[in-house]
Amino acid sequence: MYTILTILSASIMLLILTGLYLEFRPKVLATHNSVHIKRGLGLNFVLFSAGLVVMMFMGMQDVMAAAETAEGTREISTGLGLTLLGIGLPTGLATIGAGIAVSSVGAASLAVITEKPEMFGRTLVYLGLAEGIAIYGLVMSILLLGKI
Repeated sequence: MYTILTILSASIMLLILTGLYLEFRPKVLATHNSVHIKRGLGLNFVLFSAGLVVMMFMGMQDVMAAAETAEGTREISTGLGLTLLGIGLPTGLATIGAGIAVSSVGAASLAVITEKPEMFGRTLVYLGLAEGIAIYGLVMSILLLGKI
């Protein structure tokens, strides 16, 4: 299992490093035969996909064995499920609101910083206030989870 994880991690790292190398040295792509590069990336992708399939099949055995131990767990009722959805709702809505706020404030602060670089500190404070909305939603969800 650890051997496959090591191979998958190496494969991901090689894909990332190849992408970075080709990003910073685009002339290499033009001078080398692109067929070799495509074959290498294709082989890496196929090996990575095969590793994921093997990991899935190895994980299935663990899941099948865990079914015997899961018999003692309690089931979630409709009321508890709706409660959990209601608890997750503040985090989701606050995160969406924070994303909208950060997009507006971020665009405006970039425009201000290009004209007046000394305003960087103030715009960073405004951006932090907009991001605080998401943190408030997370805190509310944590407090509500404590009530269950």
